[in-house]
Amino acid sequence: MDTSLTLLSVGTEIPADRDAAARDLLGLTAAALASPDLAGGVTPTLEKLVRDTAAVGSAYFQTDTRALTYRVRAATGEMPQTDGMQAVAAHGLPADTPLMRALERAQAPLFFDDTRRSPETQGFPELGVASVAAAPVRDADGRLLGAFLMHTFEPHVWQTQEATLFSMVCGTVAALAGRLAAEEEARAAREAALRALGLALEARDRETQGHTDRVTGLATRFARRLGWTDAACETLRWGAYLHDIGKIAVPDAVLLKPGRLDPEEWTVMRSHVHAGVRFAQALNFLPPGALAVIQDHHERWDGSGYPRSLAGEQISLQGRLFALCDVYDALTSDRPYRAAWTHEQTTRELRSLSGIHFDPGLVEAFIALTETRPDSGPRDPQD
Repeated sequence: MDTSLTLLSVGTEIPADRDAAARDLLGLTAAALASPDLAGGVTPTLEKLVRDTAAVGSAYFQTDTRALTYRVRAATGEMPQTDGMQAVAAHGLPADTPLMRALERAQAPLFFDDTRRSPETQGFPELGVASVAAAPVRDADGRLLGAFLMHTFEPHVWQTQEATLFSMVCGTVAALAGRLAAEEEARAAREAALRALGLALEARDRETQGHTDRVTGLATRFARRLGWTDAACETLRWGAYLHDIGKIAVPDAVLLKPGRLDPEEWTVMRSHVHAGVRFAQALNFLPPGALAVIQDHHERWDGSGYPRSLAGEQISLQGRLFALCDVYDALTSDRPYRAAWTHEQTTRELRSLSGIHFDPGLVEAFIALTETRPDSGPRDPQD
């Protein structure tokens, strides 16, 4: 055996075929950069570190500037079963941890053979980590995005081959994290713009002030309660911001009329759905689920809604879910022509319209949601 390619201290062999090793690393890089999410892109890289070095576990920590911590976004291998490590898994590493402070200044990976002997790794022996390799992950502008760590349970002298592999895969993670951070910033900017559009409509229709944020928050809570993914919740939220954006095209004489609308005025009012879909499609980046909220939230389970008279499951799930939230918020909010209904009055109305106006499979789940506060505490009976 060619011992120059062997990690003698741990008996782990670096692949003898360097071309194969290079292809392996390039394959990991391509897969990581194509990944739609951080965990999916990083995990194969973490697994390679555990497979091809002495590390028993590896993790990627992402910067959370609001909480002043580095939170675990992906991890693989064995983790110490200590109370301290359980706290790290749940809450992250504080930004003022000596190692994280050192990484903020570092431009290259740091290797610590024995965490008991270095001030930078203070606290790690108590976590159950005996040796650690750590690297800062930065974007192209040098902004710190996170940190990449691998560890052992016993002191270990990190070998040149291990250090080389660790440094190379850190570059892959930096590229992926940088791309996803830029995409997240773009999504946040888009969401802020969509919310601003929804709030602009409220400024015109003074009766509904606060409705956009309330109904969007309620719909998002309901979707999460039903187990929707983060991406599906985001799509729903974007549609919720714009659900009545078509009312921009409705004349003030109709939109702001204090009394009942006559049949001709109702025709004009209902046209806001088609106008809203047209406006939303012009944005280009809205996913189909967001458009479905705009198009379907006035449809009814029995087919008596508008604009397409859809019935039952012909109506998108996004539209059926949002319709409940929209009506609930409308009924429990004050209007110039009536006082807000109580929670009890509103839930009785929703139940009476189950299978007529609303999806009967959603009504009880929605009412159960409204019985709790957003922090999951019980609702005050006087509300």
